Amino acid sequence: MYTTLDHRITQWVNRGLWGDRTLCDHLALQVDLRPQQLAVIDPANRSELTQGDPLRLTYAELDAASDALALDLIDWGVGHRQCVMLQMPNVVELVVCYFALSKLGVVVSPLPVQYQAHEISTLSKVFGADWFIGLNDFKGVNLASNGTAAVASSDRIISIGIDIRLRAQSGLSSDESARLALYRAAHPTDANAIFTVCWTSGTTGTPKGVPRSHNMWLSSGDATAAGIGFKAGDVLLNPFPMVNMSALGGFLFPATTNGCTLVLHHPLDVPVFLQQIQQESVCFTIAPPALLNRLAKMPELWRRFDFPHLRAIGSGSAPLSPDMIRTFERDYGVSVYNIYGSNEGIAFITAPDLVPDPEQRAVMFCHGPCNNVDPISIMSSLITKVIDPDTGTELDTPGATGELCVSGPTVFDGYLGLESTSVFTDDGFFRTGDLVEISGEAGEFYRIVGRLKDIINRGGMKISPAELDSLLEGYPGIAELAVCAVADEELGERVAVCVVMQEGALEPTLTELCRFLQSKGVAKFKWPERLHVMASLPRNPLGKVLRHELLMQR
Repeated sequence: MYTTLDHRITQWVNRGLWGDRTLCDHLALQVDLRPQQLAVIDPANRSELTQGDPLRLTYAELDAASDALALDLIDWGVGHRQCVMLQMPNVVELVVCYFALSKLGVVVSPLPVQYQAHEISTLSKVFGADWFIGLNDFKGVNLASNGTAAVASSDRIISIGIDIRLRAQSGLSSDESARLALYRAAHPTDANAIFTVCWTSGTTGTPKGVPRSHNMWLSSGDATAAGIGFKAGDVLLNPFPMVNMSALGGFLFPATTNGCTLVLHHPLDVPVFLQQIQQESVCFTIAPPALLNRLAKMPELWRRFDFPHLRAIGSGSAPLSPDMIRTFERDYGVSVYNIYGSNEGIAFITAPDLVPDPEQRAVMFCHGPCNNVDPISIMSSLITKVIDPDTGTELDTPGATGELCVSGPTVFDGYLGLESTSVFTDDGFFRTGDLVEISGEAGEFYRIVGRLKDIINRGGMKISPAELDSLLEGYPGIAELAVCAVADEELGERVAVCVVMQEGALEPTLTELCRFLQSKGVAKFKWPERLHVMASLPRNPLGKVLRHELLMQR
C-alpha cells in the first residue's frame, strides 16, 4: 500500500528527512552496534496479563525472535503487502510482532485490547483485513477469537501462544535463515510503503484509518528523540497501548533508531509504574497530567522510591499545571516536557530549555525560535499556520484564534478510503481541527484553545459521540438523545448521555443503557457514566444539537 506522491517523497528525501531504511533495517543496525544490550523488557506484572514469565530480550534476541516469527507467519500464508489486524497488550510478543511484520512488508492495523466485535467489524470493512493476529491469553481471554469479526475464514486467524509460539531464545536454524533471506530478497521492503493503519475517531461516527509509512514514523520518532534528547543506552518506559502515535512515534521507533531499551507497562498501575522506574533505571517516561498532579501533591509517595536515572517525564493531552512542573523540577529534580501529537503527524514538544517558565510551558507550544533558542532541526521541519476555520484566511496576529494547520515529514497523506480534500488546505496543510491562539510577543507560541470537533477524550481513549448517538437511538422509549463529554478530574472527560423521552415512556437507568450497548458488542470504555433526562435538546437555528450546551441546560 502506498499513499505518498513522488513529489512529496522527493521533497523530504532531498532535505535529508526521509531515507530508504525501514523499522527492521534499524533493528539490524542496532544488532551490529550493540547485540547484547537489552532491547525490550516485559511489564513487571506480566503474570496478571498473560501466561509465562516476564521476558527480557537483547537486540540480538529480538532480531532472532522476530526472524522466527516472520518465517512462521510465512508458513501460515501471511505475505508481502497483505493487511493484518493485530490485537495484543503491551507484552514482548507485541514488539516481536511489529518487527516480524516489518520484515515481511505487510500493512499492520493495531487495535486496542478493549475493542470488541462492533468496533473490529467496522474497522475491518474499511481496512480490508486479510489476517487477524491476537494474543492467546489476555486476562483469560483469547484475543484471537475477536478475529471472527474481522476476517471471513477462521484459517485467517492466528493465536500467538497457541498457533504460533514465540521462539525468543532459539531463533532460526541455518536452513530456516536461508529460506527467510530468500523470501525477503524476493519481497524487499520500502520505506515509503505504508507500514501501519492506526485509527482515530471522527465527528461523523465513522472510524478513520490513518496510513503511515516507515518514513513518516521514523520522522515522528526523530522528532521525539531530538526534542527530548534520547541517546544510546537510555531506558524508556512506555505506559501507553502500543497502537498509535504516543507509543509508536514516542517510544518504539525512537528507541530502535537510537539504541535505547524499551520497558513495557500495561495498564497504568501507579505502584507498578513507580517500581519499574526504579528497578529498570528508567531515564524517560510519559504520564497523564492527572497522575503527575497527584504525585506532585504526594511527595512522601515519590520519596519512597529512588530515581537517580530519571531525567525527564513527558505529559500532554490536556493543559499542564505550572505548580506541578515547579514541584517536579525544583523538588524532585525531574524535567517536565509538554507534548502535543496526533496519529496524523502533529509533533510539538515544549522543552525546559526552549521554555523555562512553567507558566508558559504548561500551555504553550513553540512553532519557531523561543527565548533565543531554535527548536531541534527535525522539529522545525514541521511547518504550521493558523487559519480562520470558516474562510480559510491565514491569521498571524498575536491574540488571534483559529484552526491549526500543519505540514511536514511526519504528516500523513490522508485518511484510508476517504476523500481527504476537506481535511487539507488547498496548499496541502492538514487541518487539525484544533483551535489555537497565537501567543507571545512575537507570536512565537501556540496555545491550544479547544476542538472544532466534539470528540470525547476519556483518559486518552478517543470516543465519537456521533457513533454512540446512532447506537443508542434504537433504545425503546427514547425520542431523541445526544452524547457529550463531562469534565472529570481523574480522566479528563467521561461520557454522558442526555435523553428526551417519548410521552409516557419509562425512563431508562444508566445500567440498562450500558447493557444495551454491551449487547451490541460495544467496548466498555465507551459506555456512558452519566445519564440526564431532559425536556429538549439545545439546537442552533439549523437544528444541529449544541453538544457543548447539553449539560448547561439539564
